Amino acid sequence: MNNKLLVIGTMAYDAIETPFGKTGRILGGCATYIGLAASQFKTQCGLVSVIGDDFEKAHLDLLIGKGLDLSGVHSIPGEKTFFWSGKYNNDLNSRTTLETQLNVLTKFEPVVPEHFKNASILLLGNLDPNLQIKVLNQMEKKPNLVVLDTMNFWIESYREKLNEVIAKVDLISINDEEARQITETHSLVKAAKKLMAMGPNYVIIKKGENGALLFDKDKIFCAPALPLEEVFDPTGAGDSFIGGFVGHLSQCGRISFEEMKAATIVGSAMASFTVQNFGTKSLEKLTIPSIKERIVAFKSLTEFEI
Repeated sequence: MNNKLLVIGTMAYDAIETPFGKTGRILGGCATYIGLAASQFKTQCGLVSVIGDDFEKAHLDLLIGKGLDLSGVHSIPGEKTFFWSGKYNNDLNSRTTLETQLNVLTKFEPVVPEHFKNASILLLGNLDPNLQIKVLNQMEKKPNLVVLDTMNFWIESYREKLNEVIAKVDLISINDEEARQITETHSLVKAAKKLMAMGPNYVIIKKGENGALLFDKDKIFCAPALPLEEVFDPTGAGDSFIGGFVGHLSQCGRISFEEMKAATIVGSAMASFTVQNFGTKSLEKLTIPSIKERIVAFKSLTEFEI
């Protein structure tokens, strides 16, 4: 197993409003959050995405400076980058989309760079399942671990193709609402079993401020969410989570349920940083000592003796 991690997803711009503030046009996109989180680990991380010529050089320099390989990022001249604007409700668990501009996404034809076709870990970020399949089919052989993220829009509108993708992956990472939507089951334990019957060996169900669940056949691991004094913006928390998760696995070079338990805590730690500032600001300033300190804080939440 090599330490190459390939991520397909969006590089975008967002405009976000929460009860605690409002931003202008800021850096976003699932591949951006995933890449910034994974860059904290000893992994060769490559992004496959598409941008317009309005994507700022400073943001490209930021990602390159973090050690991310952007040779799979295609820039389309004369086109604009994907843009999303949204407003969160007071509980921060629900939001209203104010505007979506697909822009370059309508012309996205993902191409995997030759030097990443042998990546040991492939992360299919939240995108059209047709694009996810195209990337998976370009790999030289099936990676050691294929991870899938998706959302309610793809579940509702592209169900047949999404089912095809789910059957080909090793792990699916979705939130509790999406898990219930796919399986038409209220119980998350039953939902996880139904998802595993569709193909994946592992399932992660994210529960926002209530932590995350990791499933492997009859095994379940529950990771808490860190109680924070201030939460400003939940955008990108799920992407930061899975970025930290696969970053840890790529660094340690082992794929097992026990290692995934540790990766779930690492991912939760990365997500906890993201929500403490708007957009990618927290991830941009992260240091290894602060990450280690946060992981210790997570460990202390559940340490006890009987």
